[in-house]
Amino acid sequence: MRFDKLVIAVLFAAMAAVVSASAGDVSHPAKMGREDIAGKIFERPNMIETTQDGNTTLDVTTFLNSAGTFGSGMYRSGAVRYEISEPYGVDEFMYFLEGSVTLTSADGTVQVINAGEGVTIGADWTGVWETQGYTKIWVIYSEDGSGL
Repeated sequence: MRFDKLVIAVLFAAMAAVVSASAGDVSHPAKMGREDIAGKIFERPNMIETTQDGNTTLDVTTFLNSAGTFGSGMYRSGAVRYEISEPYGVDEFMYFLEGSVTLTSADGTVQVINAGEGVTIGADWTGVWETQGYTKIWVIYSEDGSGL
């Protein structure tokens, strides 16, 4: 499957999850077009830019259900290393468009997720998140709405 078709398939799957997870809460579908996925999304007025420890991140929420428990969007980050000693806190699916991330679980298991691959992290996950930079599409569920 071509890369752009795979991205579109992932987006349709995310939108299907939105509809099933929040039936009745969605007044309009949340669309990310090809230009958005290519980076134009970071020009949207609701884009949040933060800088911490010399790393700038860009985050755009494209959907948040009315309960505040389910959301989706895109995120771009430079090089970071986070030691996550408390549970991750949300269930998150990520599809990487650019870059990669190395996830080392608390038990020492290492997984490398590259551009063109997806990963799901459970709310109870702990470990180390390390990257030289990436852009991802994210879909998050949080039972109590924290982390969205």
